[in-house]
Amino acid sequence: MKNLKFLFTAVALFFVSTFVSAQVKDWKEKNEFHKVMSTTFHPAEEGNLAPIKSKIDEMQEKAIAFQKSEIPADVVNKKEVQKNLKELVKGTKALNKKIKANASDEVIKNDLTSLHDVFHKIVGLCSAEDKHDH
Repeated sequence: MKNLKFLFTAVALFFVSTFVSAQVKDWKEKNEFHKVMSTTFHPAEEGNLAPIKSKIDEMQEKAIAFQKSEIPADVVNKKEVQKNLKELVKGTKALNKKIKANASDEVIKNDLTSLHDVFHKIVGLCSAEDKHDH
């Protein structure tokens, strides 16, 4: 009977941990922001700034939605995530203004790189297992 209880407990813990780690991976707003970031950042790395120039409004919208969304329960350091989400929104709004004011490509690329770094911080804070893949 003890072995049966142990087995039941082990199986239950496995399913609970699988569900909890899936919450961060299934964070819809994080994933939506990532889609815009990846389709703009990688071309910018190669000198193509057309995607970020055409998608900056969408990026700003997704950053705001990401900030307003509920942080999954399994994220340990919610305050640090909130702080970085605030920085992400602030940086996205600033980049949007710069793009609308015809900032230089160098300024746009540098600001986009900074936003990418902030996004990486957020992903890292979510979970050691939640890797950021492009």
